[in-house]
Amino acid sequence: MELSADERAIRDGGSGEAAAIAMRILMETAEVMGAPRLLRITRAHIDGCLSHGEAGSAFAELLRSHGGRVAVPTTLNVSSLDLLHPGRVRLEEPDADRARRLMDAYVAMGCRPTWTCAPYQLADPPGLGEQIAWAESNAIVFANSVLGARTERYGDFIDACCALTGRAPAVGLHTNEGRRARVVVRIAPDVRPELLATSAGLAAVGHVLGAAVEGRVAAIVGLPPATDADGLKALGAAAASSGAVAMFHAVGITPEAPYLAAALGGGEPEAELVVDAAALRAARDELGAPDGSHLDAVSLGTPHASALELARILTALEREPPSVPVYVNVARDVLAASDEARLVAAGATPVSDTCTYLVPVIADRGGRVMTDSAKWAWYAPGTIGLRPVFATTEECLRSAALGRVQRDDALWEPR
Repeated sequence: MELSADERAIRDGGSGEAAAIAMRILMETAEVMGAPRLLRITRAHIDGCLSHGEAGSAFAELLRSHGGRVAVPTTLNVSSLDLLHPGRVRLEEPDADRARRLMDAYVAMGCRPTWTCAPYQLADPPGLGEQIAWAESNAIVFANSVLGARTERYGDFIDACCALTGRAPAVGLHTNEGRRARVVVRIAPDVRPELLATSAGLAAVGHVLGAAVEGRVAAIVGLPPATDADGLKALGAAAASSGAVAMFHAVGITPEAPYLAAALGGGEPEAELVVDAAALRAARDELGAPDGSHLDAVSLGTPHASALELARILTALEREPPSVPVYVNVARDVLAASDEARLVAAGATPVSDTCTYLVPVIADRGGRVMTDSAKWAWYAPGTIGLRPVFATTEECLRSAALGRVQRDDALWEPR
């Protein structure tokens, strides 16, 4: 691998032992990825803040003990604790202590304690063409697709190595060739426009997309031109859960796809896929179909709710107060800019710094929980043993008011 003089100096300990460790790990990873060299990044987002056992804490504390400091502005992903609401996460010792040690280690190395899976909602998101190293699957796909920033799929440990060295492998989605669409996905004319105006409908598109294209970049044709960032967030998070999608182009919407030929980079697609109403309804039911009307709780905000989503949730709750618990996962920065007291008075339980599909927050293990998030529905059965019912945000909040599951099947029928 070709290294610059600065990179050789980091490898040889010129920036301290922690940076040298990180550089050696990063070099080996880059070689496995087939990268000819490293490139400079402007920022990083570390996913490895969730405590899965001793290894994560030990790695972070090793870097910290050797004087580790991040070389670029670095944000932190969700953790295993809600520091704003002590006791909301029912994590027992020694697990809680290990989780706090992990969080403390990254903050001590100069990372921002943002504790969010949606760093793109912070005040200064990366811009078009900016080279970054982000981990967390939904953050990666949003950065590449919606912002037009450039990051590969980085995970635990490698994300920290990128942050400490200020480098990433010059390969894949960091390059023009790697960002070219290989698959064309067309929305069939029988899909109702009003379904595609919901985050759940767009999440269903993402669920189908992820399973079909796996890790390839897709160009989606036929999304409504008014599709906003929250809708694209839902689509990308779903595609990164059911598949290994790290980038998609929404033709006429996302910045690198003003038209289909631009998304394809002048090449021809390897495959084409049509997504019709039947496929979206099947995706909805795969993500969580009710087996009756029983409802224990509602969980919204996965990925973390935006300010606009939070305002819509608040309006709905004040119009129809819930009769079952409603949990809203939201970044501490977004929550701080809102009226939390009013949200709580309306019947919501805000959860910050973490997410309800990752740690024990919802009390009834094994219960039936409605969600508008394909990501939450995909992972919650395996992570915390809850049974999801997938629906639109409006259906979730209406059901919370009624105290029973209610979905609009007509929305998912062919037009």
